[in-house]
Amino acid sequence: MPAQQVLKACACLVDDRDRLLVFLHPGDAGMQLPKGTVEPGESPEDAVRRELLEESGIVYDGELVPLGTLDRECEAGIEGNREKTSQLWHLFLMRAQAPLPEHFEHTASGSPEEHGLVFRFSWLAPDAPLDGFTAPYVRVIDKVRAALAH
Repeated sequence: MPAQQVLKACACLVDDRDRLLVFLHPGDAGMQLPKGTVEPGESPEDAVRRELLEESGIVYDGELVPLGTLDRECEAGIEGNREKTSQLWHLFLMRAQAPLPEHFEHTASGSPEEHGLVFRFSWLAPDAPLDGFTAPYVRVIDKVRAALAH
């Protein structure tokens, strides 16, 4: 019997130059976007705001533009998963409400797997190559770039 699908919320925060906020995850040794599990009783919209705060320190109370969902099969041993999981990512485009530094670090909070890890943030230009991102994040970035092109 397949395990229940795990709901995730992914923050696609862009600045006034359409650059996307990304970070280097020290535990997974790869580039990522802020994302995490939707908690029981929590909406994906509330989860994406909470995850952005926990992973980057950014408080966001602006508009959320839904970019759809992404199905992902996550193997055991990846992103803190002990067993293979089926995930449904809810993607939200968010516009930075104030200028943010070009590069900054934030010590993650909230999730037991990531609490205390230092995430190194930077901005991904609209035409930058996607080296260092795993396939699910490439799919998300492609969706963001397509939405911004319209």
